[in-house]
Amino acid sequence: MPTPQRHPARSAPQRAPLTRDEVIDAAAALVRQHGPQALTMRRLAAELRTAVTSIYWHVGNRESLLEALVERTVRELGDIRPRGTTPRARIVSVARALRRELLARPHLVAMVHERGLTERMFHAAQQALAREAHAAGLRGARAAEAVRAVQFSVIGQVLIERNRERSPQQRPAEPGWWEHDPADTDPALVRALAAPPDPEKVFTATIRALVDGLLPISDSPLPAPRQSARTADRTAPPRTSRGRRA
Repeated sequence: MPTPQRHPARSAPQRAPLTRDEVIDAAAALVRQHGPQALTMRRLAAELRTAVTSIYWHVGNRESLLEALVERTVRELGDIRPRGTTPRARIVSVARALRRELLARPHLVAMVHERGLTERMFHAAQQALAREAHAAGLRGARAAEAVRAVQFSVIGQVLIERNRERSPQQRPAEPGWWEHDPADTDPALVRALAAPPDPEKVFTATIRALVDGLLPISDSPLPAPRQSARTADRTAPPRTSRGRRA
């Protein structure tokens, strides 16, 4: 009877070496989904399918890991860049981006605030808003007022949205207050207020009205970058034999 051949055992595919960024990414995901209290080194190791000692080797203890998360959050909030061709449009774009980033990471933002780094977190956005206020012609206290008005409006909207998410169920629900309202002078208004609010639309309308009230009436597109004499000479038409431009 022939002896059955033995095949060599197949080794399981080896995992790529764990990196510090992967540990911080996984920690940030846990905090975003469940809050800081859910972040334990044991749970993080389970998420990454590695040993707890490996987590400590990459990021240190839990407090060091929280500090790394805070630093990353501050850095990410500093990556906001204005978009648009006019100061008004660019200020609105910064405000909308800032609101979006704050809503995307509420627990991480709360950790930044608890460590007394709130002003540092908003500094890059303030700088971007200040540049656009200058481009619109504002200076000094008026420019500072515009920057802070936009910043505080964003923060207020985010707090309202977060409170609405956490608030208990309303009885009756908000639309129910308007379903049988006797005020029939503006049925379109009643229908609109009976519908659930669209936070994005409300915020955009608010921030545009605010910016319109803060900035001067003129809102011309930003000027194109000036060319140096050498660059202008290279892009000019060639000269003829008599020294005139062709």
